[in-house]
Parts: sequence; C-alpha cells; structure tokens
Amino acid sequence: MKKCKRIAFSVIMFLCALMVHPAVSLAAEAEAGEKLGSSLSLAYCIPFAGMLLCIAVCPLVIGEIWEKYRGIAVIFWSLAFLIPFAVNYGGSETAEKFLEVIFGDYVTFIVLLFGLFCVAGNISLEGDLIGTPRVNALMLLIGTLLSSWIGTTGASMLMIRPIIRANKWRKRKVQIVVFFIFLVSNIGGCLTPVGDPPLLMGFNNGIDFFWSMHLAPILVVNIILLLFMFMVVDGRAYKKDIAEGHKPETLADKKPLRLAGAHNIIFLVVIVVAVILSGVLPKSVPFFEGGLKIYGEVEFGYASLLEVVLILGAAFLSFKTTDKKIRKSNHFTWDAIREVAVLFIGIFITMIPALLILEVKGADLGLKSPWQFFWVTGMLSSFLDNTPTYLVFFKTAAALGFTEGVAVTGGFIPQTILVAISTGAVFMGANTYIGNAPNFMVRSIAEENGIKMPSFFGYMAWSLSCLIPVFLIDMIIFLL
Repeated sequence: MKKCKRIAFSVIMFLCALMVHPAVSLAAEAEAGEKLGSSLSLAYCIPFAGMLLCIAVCPLVIGEIWEKYRGIAVIFWSLAFLIPFAVNYGGSETAEKFLEVIFGDYVTFIVLLFGLFCVAGNISLEGDLIGTPRVNALMLLIGTLLSSWIGTTGASMLMIRPIIRANKWRKRKVQIVVFFIFLVSNIGGCLTPVGDPPLLMGFNNGIDFFWSMHLAPILVVNIILLLFMFMVVDGRAYKKDIAEGHKPETLADKKPLRLAGAHNIIFLVVIVVAVILSGVLPKSVPFFEGGLKIYGEVEFGYASLLEVVLILGAAFLSFKTTDKKIRKSNHFTWDAIREVAVLFIGIFITMIPALLILEVKGADLGLKSPWQFFWVTGMLSSFLDNTPTYLVFFKTAAALGFTEGVAVTGGFIPQTILVAISTGAVFMGANTYIGNAPNFMVRSIAEENGIKMPSFFGYMAWSLSCLIPVFLIDMIIFLL
C-alpha cells in the first residue's frame, strides 16, 4: 500500500511539473481556442469509460481488493485523462478545467450530500413496523413525496434505514431497495428545484421555482405504474418468505411509531434554504454575483461559499445536539459517503472531455421533438452527471430560435421540450448506480445491513425491465 501511495504521489508531482512547464503551456495555448470541445478527440473519453468499467466489473471480480484500493483506480484514470490533456492543450488549460469541475461542481455536490447524509443519519423512525408489501409500498410513497421537498438524497437517507429495519426478517428484499432507488432516490425529486440538482440549474437560468409542478401528472403516472409493479414483485417474494417459515417477531407490546432526533428536521430545512439561496442570491444581490478567484477564469461563487458554510454548520450542529444512541440504532457509518466521495471525484474529472464535446456538438444531434430530447438527455444522464447534461440540452433547446414557450435565459423553450429535458435528466438517473449519487449511497447502506445488492449490470437488468417500459409510456402519453 505504501509503495502504491509513493507511485501515485510521484505521478502527481510529475503532472504538476508538466502542467506548469512554460514550453508545454505556450505550445498548446493556440490549440485550445474558445470552443475546446470541437478539437477534442473521442480518445480523451477512454479514461471515463475505464472508470465506469472499473465501477461495474471490479466489485464482482476483485471485490475485497477494489474496496481497499479504489482510490488508486480513481487517481490512475484521472491522471490518464489529465496528463495527455496537459501535454496537448497546456498546463494552464488543464488546471483551469480541473479546478472548474472541482469548485464549480464537485465541492457543492459532495458538501450537500455530506450534509444531508449526516443530518438524516441523526433522525430515526422508531417503533414496530412489519415489512409487508402494503407497508413497504406506503413507505416508498412517503419517501417519493418527500424527495421533492428535502431532496432525493435527504429523503433517501431519511427513509432507507426504517424500510430496511421493517424488513429485517425477510429473506427476499433486494427488490425493495431497487424500487426505493427508482422512486425515492430519483423520480420523486421532480417537483421542485430542491428535489434534484438539474432542476436547480433550470431555476438558476430563469425558470420559475414552481414551474416543475407541471411534471406532477407524469410523476403520478410513474408512481402508480411502479408501485403496482412493486406490489406484484414484492407480493410474490413475501409469499415465498412466509411459505419458508420466515415470520416477523410477534411482540406482546408493540412500540408506537415515533421520530427520534426530530429536532434535526430544523437542520434539514436549513440545508434546503441554503440550496435555494445559492440560486436566488446571485440574481438578486449584486455582491453574490462574484466569487473568490481560484485560478484563471475559475471562481468559487460567494453564494456557493455561503451554501457550503450553512450546510457544514447544520451538519456540525446536528451531530453536537443528537444523542449517539440514535446513530447507533441507525447503524450509522461513514462508508457510504466515503465511497461516493472517492468514486465521484473520479467520475467528475474523467467526464470533462465528454461534456466539452457534448457542449459543442450537442446542437449537431438534430434534436427537435420532445421525445428526442427526453431519450438523449435521459440516456446520457444515466452515465454522465445529470446536472451538466441537463444544462447542455437546456442551452441547446434555448438556442433553437423558438419565439414562444417558457421564457429562460437565452430565449424560449416550448413547455413540452422543457418537460422532456427535465424528466429525462431526473427520471433516468435511476437507470444505473452512477446516474445519481443517492443510488450509490442507498446501495452501500443496504449492503452494510446484510442485503446483497445486484452488481452494476445486475441493477441495469432491473432498470431495463422495469423502468424503460414506464418511460415508453411517459413518451406516448406526454411527449408525442
């Protein structure tokens, strides 16, 4: 391990030296140009593909080794992109793109997840719940409805532990967590900009805060279809469990349901307010239009800095004011957030070239119909971060010259197309484990509690068989 660390450190030092070498920087400066994506080869996307393959295959083939050394894989694939990019486009351009993704995307992304993870981990739904199909469906519905108001991450962290506890007596329970990811960690977050980051980007670009309520009919259809599907699948599993003698403990005195650590709801509200302020302040208060100068054109906005401070403050106070017994009853560990933090920094860095190419060539895809925007935005959001993917196609639609529709920064977007982009980005994050960060966190918490979750491709088999038919129905009813 020490040897690996020394090698990684040496490579990083070499990269730093290379990036600041004047010969390299000056030679590449003219090549970079304003629209960097137009000159990028698709070969630069190989590290991103390698990163995804490692996430998909390594846990299956070398599970224990992957768990210990996944950080080394992240460093390797990140440098596999950064070093060739620095050689060809210069140290200055490389540093700028790297710092842009770190301070423009990753820091606020991981701080928000960290804050919600900490605060929700200090809230426990206690009492005797028995995981029957009906009870499970009700808990999924509650979590789905919460997602738009406390975020998909907040709702996921709040609801996943109670639903796992309610089903601890069950043998067959993978389907419960899979449908939880579908509904609570993704689809439920479509009604407000707080629910999912892509919608926050729309809010920041001129869309009314409550415009997302236009997605309510699609949400209702998806909830009905997926909960019906869930009741069928979980009902069969439940009957098999009962037939094999798996039964919940019968208690003479049932404990009533109660919310332990309920004061932490205040801290959840603080986090939600922090997210909203990060979008509102730059548009309404001149001071917050600027930011801390990081490097070149890269700034860390004052609104983002305020968001980070508020969220970390809420997380700190949550820990200080909550009894440790609540975290113990929740089986709280740092493993889930640690895994997300490590893997997603690699994903964010290695997907830089894919997003640069998409930003320049997205308009060349010939997208005109709502259903086209829905599927292309959705499929790319399944593997790329759904926030920048949303923004690329949002800007593409705004630049198509529409003269009526929803007024946004840069023009107009017909409502049906905006619905297609929004639902594609939010809903299809459920197609893979990496489509949305809460997916990974829920999977990790489930595995910590002894539930053997499907592999990367195993999960995709679930999403292809359950979600794609639902999305086809969405297209036929709402987008044609």
